[in-house]
Amino acid sequence: MDEPLVIDSFDEPKIEALVEMMVLAASADGEFAPEERARLERNITTLTSRRIEGSRLTELLGALEKRIASDGRAARLDAVKVALGDKGSRKVALDLALQVMKEDGILRTSERELILETAEALEIDPSEAADMVRAIGL
Repeated sequence: MDEPLVIDSFDEPKIEALVEMMVLAASADGEFAPEERARLERNITTLTSRRIEGSRLTELLGALEKRIASDGRAARLDAVKVALGDKGSRKVALDLALQVMKEDGILRTSERELILETAEALEIDPSEAADMVRAIGL
């Protein structure tokens, strides 16, 4: 059984990879409304125990959105996998993505595709990913 991970102990590259996964999830449905962005910013600030907030968070989100737009989702998922390394950290990233997608209460086809693509890119067994989806009620 995997031991629980303490996100506070993650280094900056891992934290940024988790944030990037959340941004990928938030934009998976093609919509990133101001209220959705504000909610994401609050969640990131809380998740990182205020290590990333304010102007630093705004700059990071802008940089991540540019990287995603220029490199594409598949390349960014590969980068997230490399930055996170171990399977436990990769599962945390998928779980965070699922939590972000759950926010609006609707799981769109594009979000389902991202879940499958993310599980594959992060080398998480599809049945394990499906269990994670069921566990959060999606």
